[in-house]
Amino acid sequence: QVQLVESGGGLVLAGGSLRLSCAASATILSLAAMGWYRQAPGKERELVALIIASGDTNYADSVRGRFTISRDNAQNTLYLQMNSLKPEDTADYYCAARRWGSTWWDSWGQGTQVTVSS
Repeated sequence: QVQLVESGGGLVLAGGSLRLSCAASATILSLAAMGWYRQAPGKERELVALIIASGDTNYADSVRGRFTISRDNAQNTLYLQMNSLKPEDTADYYCAARRWGSTWWDSWGQGTQVTVSS
């Protein structure tokens, strides 16, 4: 299992930006995919963005054009750049990783809280 540690959450005004980081204990290029999920109070956890081994990315419709997922292979770190933040982006954000051969995300971080005030 890969150890994942998120950081970068906080309180920001609507329209502002934050960058989340996820430090991995494994070489991220060895992973099949990495992603960011979020869970707002009273709601189910939802996929925000993912990046696969080839570098291809995908985003939830609600964040496309505002959020950017990227990775630093040398630092084994995953990022989520969040711009034009809205109050509805308020949630706990989780980093996830999937190893080759796994059918689902098999490693999760502890989460980092993002609060967007209007």
